[in-house]
Amino acid sequence: MEKRAVDVVVISDVHLGTYGCRAKELVAYLKSILPNILILNGDIIDGWQFSKRYFPSSHMAVIKEVLNLIMKGTRVFYITGNHDELLRRYSDFQLSHLTLTDKLVLEIDNKMHWIFHGDVFDNTTRGGARILAKLGSNGYGALILFNRLVNFVLKAFGREKLSISKKVMAGVNKMAKIDDFEHIAAELAIEKKYDYVICGHIHQPQKRVIETEKGKVTYLNSGDWVEHLTALEYRQNEWRIFEYNEKDFPQTAIDIPAKVNVLTDEISFYINSLAI
Repeated sequence: MEKRAVDVVVISDVHLGTYGCRAKELVAYLKSILPNILILNGDIIDGWQFSKRYFPSSHMAVIKEVLNLIMKGTRVFYITGNHDELLRRYSDFQLSHLTLTDKLVLEIDNKMHWIFHGDVFDNTTRGGARILAKLGSNGYGALILFNRLVNFVLKAFGREKLSISKKVMAGVNKMAKIDDFEHIAAELAIEKKYDYVICGHIHQPQKRVIETEKGKVTYLNSGDWVEHLTALEYRQNEWRIFEYNEKDFPQTAIDIPAKVNVLTDEISFYINSLAI
């Protein structure tokens, strides 16, 4: 497969180390692109559910593909999330083309982009509620396994797959008031005079303009690689939501050496601490 040159790619909520992670699909996607900048926007490795007993080769292959991109010249920013919050003690660490940080500001084609995971706006990830959130995360993992069993049976009878876990997650997000989350992020971005605000965390891919009496901003969310299998791509001066479709990818992908080309007029980055 010929690699696609992309200016910037944003991926979040991969949850490596969990049964719900769609690592094989993500590996196929990473093999298909050659981004100038790759932003891993939180919850890439799931520290809440991590176990030495479960970290299959496909999950390790995701890390390998990221390292391959770094070796080819891709600049990688790893932004910490709540599930990989243990990495926050090492924020602002930098090694070659890899930078670990808590949030990031990119200037792309004279537009300012504010990028962070988004858990800072979620009260369920702090204090006593954090314990319940972890229990809910474990329950969601069990639901993923049950969903796979159901789909295995449906496939045997020639029936279409169901996504029980996606429906449950949608219900949880509805109760958590996704719209409020998006508006809080947008309002802060407008106050800070940013043109774009990019989050993850809520597993809901999105691209929309949010306007208040103080101004407007484009809100983007990269979704996840558990249910939606989505990423954000910036190319040809536009942000798009990429959605993985297995029909577009061969079962085996050949690693093609290539040189990274910068396609945008100008890309600048500014590393910030977690404080909003």
